[in-house]
Amino acid sequence: MQSPHRVVLEVAPDFHKNPQDLNQLFVQSSGGGSVPLGAFTRLESINAPLTINHQGQFPVVNVSFNLAPGAALGEAVQAVEQTKQDLAMPASIQAGFQGTAQAFRVSLANEPFLILAALITVYIVLGVLYESYIHPVTILSTLPSAGVGALLALIFCGTEFSVIALIGIILLIGIVKKNAIMMIDFALDAERSSGKAPLEAIYQACLLRFRPIMMTTMAALLGAVPLAVSHGTGAELRRPLGISIIGGLLLSQLLTLYTTPVIYLAFDRVAARLVRRRARHASSPTVADAGS
Repeated sequence: MQSPHRVVLEVAPDFHKNPQDLNQLFVQSSGGGSVPLGAFTRLESINAPLTINHQGQFPVVNVSFNLAPGAALGEAVQAVEQTKQDLAMPASIQAGFQGTAQAFRVSLANEPFLILAALITVYIVLGVLYESYIHPVTILSTLPSAGVGALLALIFCGTEFSVIALIGIILLIGIVKKNAIMMIDFALDAERSSGKAPLEAIYQACLLRFRPIMMTTMAALLGAVPLAVSHGTGAELRRPLGISIIGGLLLSQLLTLYTTPVIYLAFDRVAARLVRRRARHASSPTVADAGS
């Protein structure tokens, strides 16, 4: 059995010197005859790109841009979106971002879910630790001041809210809540083991836990200073992390030392009220209908 050979046919060199030579090619028609190629085609010389880029089997055109000095990536993305709307492109043309701009938009879309997942995780862990549904909320009440402080610090330093700044805020969730944990853990232990009143327990917790709270806060704050003031290669990536941590710790430290005891006492009154209401409903007589 002989192996097949691949045969490639081509025209003579004299017939591919001019594009008009294509009119001398004949193809077989449906009736069996030969029809010249020029009978149903038209040749036209136009300017065309040497290469056509494709993405997902669709032709694409990439337009790159750089940020102006002092401009933020978020502002550039908004300007590009506004320009796209002003052009009123047809529906057959689809526009999208790639590279850093795409990562920025994805991070913005996932930020609320990421922060919500972190808060839910912290609430569950604290609820199991303290065997309470209310006091974990007392601890989480310290987080808004940290977030506001981080955003104010970024605005004051003229730094954009990037993915690295978001990481700094997530780190603040673990750093800032330890202030409330130190006080509430001591107050709950004093109430349950020593039988102290909530006001006396939280007052003693504030006095005895003030020094360790200040020590841990200053250690974390001073550890973030080199990140905020660093220069050189890669400093622009690390600086938002340090600025957000410093701003969040400063504002939260000033507020939580005063607000945490107040919120603790308020939630303790709410918990006591719920317990009394539950006891009242449990002790109220029930009337049963007697069947005939």
